[in-house]
Amino acid sequence: MKSNKTLINLLNSVLPVLLALLIGAILILAIGENPFEAYGIMFGKSLFTLRGLTNTLHAAGPLLLTGAAIAITFRAGLFNMGVEGQLLIGGFMAGLVGAYLHISNPFLHKAVAFAVGAAAGVLFALIPALLRAYFRVDEMVVTLTLNYVMMTILEYLSSGPFRDQGAGYVTTPTIDQSAMFTRFGSTRLTPFFILALLVFGILWYLNAKTEFGYKIEAIGKNPEFSEATGLRVRRSIIMLILVSGAISGFAGAGHMMSQEYKYTLSFSGVTGLGWDGMLVSLLGSHSPLGIVISSIFYSALKTGADNINMYTSIPKEIVAVIQGIIILFLSIRFLNERFGLLEKLSKKKGEKNGPAL
Repeated sequence: MKSNKTLINLLNSVLPVLLALLIGAILILAIGENPFEAYGIMFGKSLFTLRGLTNTLHAAGPLLLTGAAIAITFRAGLFNMGVEGQLLIGGFMAGLVGAYLHISNPFLHKAVAFAVGAAAGVLFALIPALLRAYFRVDEMVVTLTLNYVMMTILEYLSSGPFRDQGAGYVTTPTIDQSAMFTRFGSTRLTPFFILALLVFGILWYLNAKTEFGYKIEAIGKNPEFSEATGLRVRRSIIMLILVSGAISGFAGAGHMMSQEYKYTLSFSGVTGLGWDGMLVSLLGSHSPLGIVISSIFYSALKTGADNINMYTSIPKEIVAVIQGIIILFLSIRFLNERFGLLEKLSKKKGEKNGPAL
């Protein structure tokens, strides 16, 4: 039974990717290029060269954490869609610590920035956590709405009270050297990726080997039964959403100290690391190994976009098209997980056909 479930999860993850790559191949053929050569360049340069692989792993660091932040709530039947906002406030607050709190000890400076970033993520997640636990307000709606509220607040703060007046664009001051992660040699990879793996490993252990993981599974399957058996469901719901917020804030702090070094309006990238984390979690079927693989694959797509544009006549936007198709298929899967669309359709079809004779 378990092997069947694993196979289904694998198919759910692999099929959207294969279909997206197939449609991308058709578009590449229409341009007049060889899709096998194009994909060979894209993945070869981003995974099988030292520079490409380190760039890919560097980009995968925040996605590991945002994917885990979403997966930990999905398994409990909760939908924290506020990971993007929690990552942004975590990164912003870590940036203020790095720029305004001058600590000469690099280890201590980074530790304080991480702690403040994670705490900011927790505080931002507290509102939807309390509303969900005590008033049964849909956390998906609340967290989605609060994302845009947080973006607006941070836009005001970074363009007003905390703006670097010496810069010609909207940005906070650059963080001190002591708050920056140093790179490994000439690569872009920093110790933050190792730290992200460590945090991810701890979460996996808590999820798979402790009572914490059992509670998540029980609440996700049947919250009413869990309450009846003595589990404090309200407290567990609050704790899970807050843990998710802490991981997101931590990811934002790490992204600040390993790549951005200051908060700008494009801090989280074009698509948003929080949104990408949701796709990574869905693509990996919310499993630890799946999230690791999907975060590296998704990062390889991003880093491979420049390579495909450099070595062929194919515009790098083709990668955005492939990502968009994957998003489309995963969105259908998410809506089915959230609302049980296929089950409802099959039930409606059965009612229409009437009872069998």
